Amino acid sequence: MSVKAPRGLTHGCRLYAPEQWIDRIRRGMHHLGDKRGMLLVQLPPDQPYDYARLAYFLHLLPEWLHVAVELRHASWHQSEIFALLEQTGTAYCVMSGAYLPCVLRATARRVYVRLHGPDHHALYSGAYAEQDLRWWAERIQEWDRMGLAVYAYFNNDGNGYAVYNADTLRSLLGRG
Repeated sequence: MSVKAPRGLTHGCRLYAPEQWIDRIRRGMHHLGDKRGMLLVQLPPDQPYDYARLAYFLHLLPEWLHVAVELRHASWHQSEIFALLEQTGTAYCVMSGAYLPCVLRATARRVYVRLHGPDHHALYSGAYAEQDLRWWAERIQEWDRMGLAVYAYFNNDGNGYAVYNADTLRSLLGRG
């Protein structure tokens, strides 16, 4: 099971003074045992680049915790951030959705993909066309051939599209 970091940490505190939050996350994730997937740390879209803050946060996390970071503000997409993610074994969250940068980048042994919907003007809406899902299936297969584990999540939940699209993608990957 994968878990999203608390909004209080990411959107409220914006990763400032994360120690208490990390302790709570560590205790909770530890209880998942062998069912533990990844922790998604989604930064708000209006939070710009701050290398020191992200580095401090990532270095406090326990080594056994697999983490993905969703960097929604375009200013984060710099070589030193990708190097930091690689150094700490943190997955860069590959995103698809309105106003989100879609950078196909694997920075860890796990790839985390969030599909927020195909609508170019609104997040969380619309159904991905089968052609688009075939394209994503090809990317997932490429990462799989590289020996990377891929976690793909749909967040276009209006009208049940997330479930429909996940089922279609799973079938395209031969896992359905």
